[in-house]
Amino acid sequence: MQLVPKTKLTPEPLPTSEKIIFDVGGMKCAGCVSAVERQLTQHPGVKNACVNLATEVAVVESEIGAIDSDALAKQLTAAGFPTQLRSAKDKIAGKTVTLEDRAERQRQEMRSAFKQLAIAGILLILSGTGHLSNIFGTTLPVLNNIWFHCGLATVTLLIPGRPILIDGWLGWRRNAPNMNTLVGLGTLTAYTASLIALLFPQMGWECFFDEPVMMLGFILLGRTLEKQARGKAASAFRKLLALQPQTARLIPDPNPETGGLGSNIIEIPAEQVRTGEWLQVLPGDKIPVDGEVRFGRTAVNESMLTGEAVPVVKQPGDLVAAGTINQSGAIAIQATRIGSDTTLAQIVALVEDAQTRKAPVQKLADTVAGYFTYGVLSAAVLTFIFWYFFGTHIWSDVTASGGMEMLSHTAHNTHYSSLSTSSSPLLISLKLAIAVMVVACPCALGLATPTAIIVGTGIGAEKGLLIKGGDVLERVHQLDTIVFDKTGTLTTGNPTVTDCLSIGELNDQNPQFLIQLAAAVESGTYHPLAKAIQQEAQRQQLSIPDAVDFHTEPGLGVSAVIEGTTVLLGNWNWLSWHGIDINENAQQMAQKLAADGKTVVYVAVARTLAGLIAVQDTLRADAQATIEKLRQMGLRVMLLSGDQLEAANAVAKQLGLSNTDVLAGIPPSKKAAVIQELQMKSVAKVAMVGDGINDAPALSQADVGIALHSGTDVAMETAEIVLMRDRLNDVVESIELSRATFNKIRQNLFWAFGYNTIGIPLAAGVLLPNLGFVLSPSGAAALMAFSSVSVVTNSVLLRRLAHRL
Repeated sequence: MQLVPKTKLTPEPLPTSEKIIFDVGGMKCAGCVSAVERQLTQHPGVKNACVNLATEVAVVESEIGAIDSDALAKQLTAAGFPTQLRSAKDKIAGKTVTLEDRAERQRQEMRSAFKQLAIAGILLILSGTGHLSNIFGTTLPVLNNIWFHCGLATVTLLIPGRPILIDGWLGWRRNAPNMNTLVGLGTLTAYTASLIALLFPQMGWECFFDEPVMMLGFILLGRTLEKQARGKAASAFRKLLALQPQTARLIPDPNPETGGLGSNIIEIPAEQVRTGEWLQVLPGDKIPVDGEVRFGRTAVNESMLTGEAVPVVKQPGDLVAAGTINQSGAIAIQATRIGSDTTLAQIVALVEDAQTRKAPVQKLADTVAGYFTYGVLSAAVLTFIFWYFFGTHIWSDVTASGGMEMLSHTAHNTHYSSLSTSSSPLLISLKLAIAVMVVACPCALGLATPTAIIVGTGIGAEKGLLIKGGDVLERVHQLDTIVFDKTGTLTTGNPTVTDCLSIGELNDQNPQFLIQLAAAVESGTYHPLAKAIQQEAQRQQLSIPDAVDFHTEPGLGVSAVIEGTTVLLGNWNWLSWHGIDINENAQQMAQKLAADGKTVVYVAVARTLAGLIAVQDTLRADAQATIEKLRQMGLRVMLLSGDQLEAANAVAKQLGLSNTDVLAGIPPSKKAAVIQELQMKSVAKVAMVGDGINDAPALSQADVGIALHSGTDVAMETAEIVLMRDRLNDVVESIELSRATFNKIRQNLFWAFGYNTIGIPLAAGVLLPNLGFVLSPSGAAALMAFSSVSVVTNSVLLRRLAHRL
């Protein structure tokens, strides 16, 4: 028997650290993320920093008051990353300005993206038309004129390419080169070499002005597609933000008789509502804050929080959550939680926090990204040195006209100019070095994890499955054991009294007297078993005597004094602890009840066993199917209960579990130790599924704590996964979603690393001597753009899983 006092006996310790959120701009790739994190972690007082490229957010953990947030934001801004501190008010999901600002920023970004898309399309068409005309044997005088292509390249660098060149130069000056640095160096080098060839034809170089044009065209095209894909990835989170209503109808002088409906209603911003105030909610309105229905009856659509499409009937005394929709009747509610304390605001904060928590597998990518640009620049220099001093001499045929045509699809021809078609070692080496600089993509490394986490956590939020970050996803992927609490988790948590047996001196008493004593003692506690006994007393319309001097021992029992006599209620261990003898007849009766799957509560009066009360809780409708699905997924499922072994085994038998998978007689204080013991025996990870009341220590100890929401704040705080629908089958869905999301992370990282591992050697000309194949600079740019787009698109494809959950 697990009991919880109504009041906390010890105050919670005050927090010693705080999290500060910054909105950081100017990040283009994983190298930028590494630079920002380095700036943050080197700042005095900062304990930890996590930066997300996809959401452009930095979360800093520090001692309370240890750092000057505004100064840190200015420091990052001065380093080339425009940074703004997100104030405490901005964290409230309902703040109008925040939502409007985000929506406007999204619209501006999409308008800019479409402009870039149009520019990229025009550049690619103009630059590629000359090549198409050569393929089909036609001549277009203007588009094939070398001076036209020189002018086109110049305009391209000065207008659409200008921000890229400037940002690349600033990154170089800050000693933090990024992807724009690589692209800028590549395009400028190609443009300069082509300009020299045009102005000094006697050198015999070919002009390839179309290379910088096509490079920038593909870069702009890729970034536009990437931005659109990232917008789709974050769509679920934006929908979540938009749930918070902006206004509320305040009832200034509520009348409990009529609920104030139809009286002088004042419309105010939702953020100005205070706890205890009454609000009117009309059909079709969003409920502005968490509250309790005080007047009226209606059906509320809670699908935006729980994913459950069926409306829930609400009447006086029921609780309603902010962001849910009143569907049928006008009601009056009294605000219980406002602003950042509402369930919706907590969910938004959890999801946003989850999107900044990286999977440990990302650490390798972060380490590589920190040195990536320097490595690529070194590779480009080595490529140039090798081909200029060695390669073109070892394989002299690559300098012939045919070799150059294989080298680049933009090989010089008579339609462009009358220059010689021979290629110098310098030009070949230069083009290969440019291709190496352009093909490398640190952006894909930076987007691999955060985009998948954004999509996965967003889908989870839509379905009422709150997964708290990439590190949780990785641990879920490694699970091999799932431990379920029994009462309130596998069972409905609404037990009823089935038997009441008097023993000893109370044998001649009416069993109702035993219920009266038990209900009086249980009035000092809050637990499903206590609730069952009190409900039985109410059902029989029994008077409950006064009780004083309550004492509770969680997991064992409770005692109180009634009319000067001490009454004990609890399990066998509780009575034995107090030296109360349990005769053989009572033991046999208790074992028979437990064998039927009932929980036995012993009642002792004046240190003598007075009777037994049997309470039975029914299994959840989906408990057996959930256990079976988890076992089909290759997981070991175990039952953990504070109940007697016989009762726990009876439940396990209904669920198809063997007795070896049952851990019974474990009080809440020892459940964490049991989980720790399982962790020591297993090389994989252990998950704990509980209702978040008595199970908090075990949820915290487990590698992955999964809590059915059940209306408790402790579940939101302790568990790594929170199931808002309070539905057991969601354990399966949350694990499936976590596994699918982590698989996307691994696919993205594999592609990001594999792309660079293959692309850089190809661009460096590893296949040129034997196969005559190499990437041109513009082809390298196209592949680089494709790599980022493919990573984000692969993450967005995760949304297909949402339709199967």
